[in-house]
Amino acid sequence: MSIPGSKRDRVGVVDGVALFVVGLFLAWFFCRMGAVLDYRWEWGTIPSYILRRNDGGGWVPNLLLTGFFTTVKLSFWATLLASLIGVLTGAMRAFGTPGQKFLGWLYVETLRNIPALVLVFLFYFFISSQFLDFLGMDLWLRTRSDTTRVMVAFFFAGEAQINAFFSAVMTLAIYEGAYVTEIVRGGLVSVSHGQWEAARASGLTEFQAFRHVILPQALRKILSPLAGQFISTIKDSAIMSVISIQELTFQGMEIMAATFLTFEVWITVTLLYFILTFSLSRAVAVIDRRTVKF
Repeated sequence: MSIPGSKRDRVGVVDGVALFVVGLFLAWFFCRMGAVLDYRWEWGTIPSYILRRNDGGGWVPNLLLTGFFTTVKLSFWATLLASLIGVLTGAMRAFGTPGQKFLGWLYVETLRNIPALVLVFLFYFFISSQFLDFLGMDLWLRTRSDTTRVMVAFFFAGEAQINAFFSAVMTLAIYEGAYVTEIVRGGLVSVSHGQWEAARASGLTEFQAFRHVILPQALRKILSPLAGQFISTIKDSAIMSVISIQELTFQGMEIMAATFLTFEVWITVTLLYFILTFSLSRAVAVIDRRTVKF
């Protein structure tokens, strides 16, 4: 086991050799692709699908970058809602009444044993389509000012996609919330019962004890598992392409169908997903280190 910050934690000869071998493998892979499949690489076309020039001559996001931003928005709101669901349901499962524990158990076991793709279709076609159409958010948005429509499109989606976007957010949040629930429950029950007794002895109410004593201690233990689940949320957001959410995977399929640049498109999509998930994992690692020091 290496100690962080020690000499053993630095890049050594073995690490350099491993990186060199990986580089050779990638070079061999691309060479074989061209030789065996007679594939003609056209990487020069890809940048035009990331950025394009508008009528004024400036650079604006094109299909891949707009899909990337849609994935970020979809994952952010789904993660936020899943966290809220997970904390509430996890607390119910850990400290609730028998009825609350049963409801939490039923939610978790139901959602974790349904394929995500099936849940998307069930929620979109049988629940959210009726509910969101009844609310008429798209019709409401069309009657708003240009500024309001631009702001809603920036944070969520335009009027043509707003119903499908909220449906995707709710579906993804409900699905991921089941996993967050178990992570939160495990963190809460790991805090010793003596912490409850000490909080009550100091005059705190049940809610104050949970908020100020139990939850902060549990958060330190569940931060890393939660980060992994949030990264899974980003990757699971690709499923929403089946209901025509114009996120990164959807845009990649559209470009591939139009250009037949199969490998260039999907390698680029993979790199964009990697940038997003790796950045999140590094940010959580920094927060985790600071939490441990604290």
